[in-house]
Amino acid sequence: MVKKVIQVPVDEALLTALDQLSRKQRKARSEFIRQACQRYIEQLESEELDRLYQHGYESLPEEAETGEAQIAVACEVLPREQW
Repeated sequence: MVKKVIQVPVDEALLTALDQLSRKQRKARSEFIRQACQRYIEQLESEELDRLYQHGYESLPEEAETGEAQIAVACEVLPREQW
C-alpha cells in the first residue's frame, strides 16, 4: 500500500508523550500514530454499530415471549457447560 505523507500540527506535550510511548513500545512515531488512528477509527465504527443496534431494538423491541424463550434455553444449556 502506498503511504502518503501528511503534516499534523501537535503541541509540545502531545509530541513528547508520543515520542515516549513510541520508544517504550519500540515503534517508530509514525507507526505508533498510524496504529492509534486505526484503533480510533475501529472504535468509532464499533460505537456506530452499537448505536444502530440499540436504535433497532428501540424501534422494534422484542416481544416478551422471545425473551422468555431465550431464558428457558439458557437455563437448559448453561448448567451443562463446563466452565
